[in-house]
Amino acid sequence: MESVRYEAPRELSAAIELLDSVEGARVLAGGTDLLIQLRAALIQPSLLVDLKWIPELTAVSLDEEGLSLGAAVSCAELREHKQIERLFPGLYESAELIGSEQIQGRASVGGNLCNASPAADTVPALLATGARCVVAGPGGTRTLPCERFATGPGETILGRGELLVSIQIPKPAPGTADCYLRLIPRTEMDIAVVGAAVSVTLDASGSCTDARVAQGAVGPTASLVPDAAAALVGGVPDVGRLEAAARAAAGASRPIDDKRGTVRYRRKVTGVLTRRAAEIAIERARQRTR
Repeated sequence: MESVRYEAPRELSAAIELLDSVEGARVLAGGTDLLIQLRAALIQPSLLVDLKWIPELTAVSLDEEGLSLGAAVSCAELREHKQIERLFPGLYESAELIGSEQIQGRASVGGNLCNASPAADTVPALLATGARCVVAGPGGTRTLPCERFATGPGETILGRGELLVSIQIPKPAPGTADCYLRLIPRTEMDIAVVGAAVSVTLDASGSCTDARVAQGAVGPTASLVPDAAAALVGGVPDVGRLEAAARAAAGASRPIDDKRGTVRYRRKVTGVLTRRAAEIAIERARQRTR
């Protein structure tokens, strides 16, 4: 067995330098996915760079601009912030669904994003909130929409020496609320067969003025569904608009047949979950307009 070098830098610049210095170096944040890959010999890095000691990656701040979530902040720590639950209930729900209590003590939203699993729970929720990713590397810092971060199963836009620093989520507009739902084969601690996230904004009359709809586990990456969002916008979200959003979401899904579900089944469930998530988000938004 080859030895693995371990480094725990205290500064972001040092982490970037280390990652850039060794081809195939891997980041250790929570390690809940990385350790499994190591034990299964799916990866054999010669360098692990632990990010838990870098202040920028473990910081959480919430102000008038919105939420800034360090990439290494654990799901358990996120759940300690009740203001996050109030402003972004869908994101809070998605983080709460990841693994067990013990796993949540290590797993992070940033890690869930970087692992680039099509079935990651927090990613559709991030897309629905309009989240953006702050990436740093040898060439400097760049910010991009969360929906552009993953490029395929297990693949991201990160180049050599680059890492995800934080996730930035804008403060919701008045009358805005979100929701995330998933279907799993078991009652808990399983991977999503389908995931759906919806964010809506209602005006004082109850009309939907803005919406974002995202889906997971039914394509190579989690993705936005603009047609489903458009179906909700422009009037009071009644049965017809909800059914149109569900049809659009099901039609946009690109699932595969596997032991966890057939293409036909997953498309059907995508529509059902999208409608249910929209109904919950709409009711939450109504509460915020009263």
